Amino acid sequence: MPVGPGGKVPLTPTLNHIIMTTKDERLSFLEEMKDVRRIRKPNRAEVITPRELTPGHLERQRSAVDQPVKDTNPLTSDMVEPLTAHDILSWQRPGVQHGVFRKLRLGQYPIEARLDLHRMTVEEARREVFGFVNDCVRYGLRSVIILHGKGERNPDGIAQLKSYLARWLPELDGVLAFHSAQKHHGGTGAVYVMVRKSERDKQQNREVHGSR
Repeated sequence: MPVGPGGKVPLTPTLNHIIMTTKDERLSFLEEMKDVRRIRKPNRAEVITPRELTPGHLERQRSAVDQPVKDTNPLTSDMVEPLTAHDILSWQRPGVQHGVFRKLRLGQYPIEARLDLHRMTVEEARREVFGFVNDCVRYGLRSVIILHGKGERNPDGIAQLKSYLARWLPELDGVLAFHSAQKHHGGTGAVYVMVRKSERDKQQNREVHGSR
């Protein structure tokens, strides 16, 4: 191997550094290299973003802007009937037994979860109530409480979150019944909610009772 200036051996030999000692060696080397072609462009991916957008791309952009994000929350955001601090919330779906509703009204079921709406806006409360009830169904919680406040400090005397909650709860399939809480649980500033069983829990009940 040739030695460079200063007695150093080049780290990457090139064709110019290869010495052919005989004619046969040179002919043999040329035969081996006859199909080799020089790479005229760098072996790199082209990552430059095109300057011009196609008509199809522009149309997809316009469609994305024109179509608002779909709201999957079914709870109303319209105006509702206003309620005051002392109004009692009470509602049950057809089929809920009288004795079951009475126990709910008297606060005789253990409270398995609670949601506090104090200091929330109507839109924040709307999202929280929707998610809370769905989570209760998912995790098999049957008796819960929602703290909505009485709105006694409002100049107009309207309990805004309470008014919306009275409208929202019947709109949720997961709610079977609700009633304003007993005094020690917040009175008319809170509401007991009975949650429907999930399909999984119903199936488990059918399997348990069917196996007896």
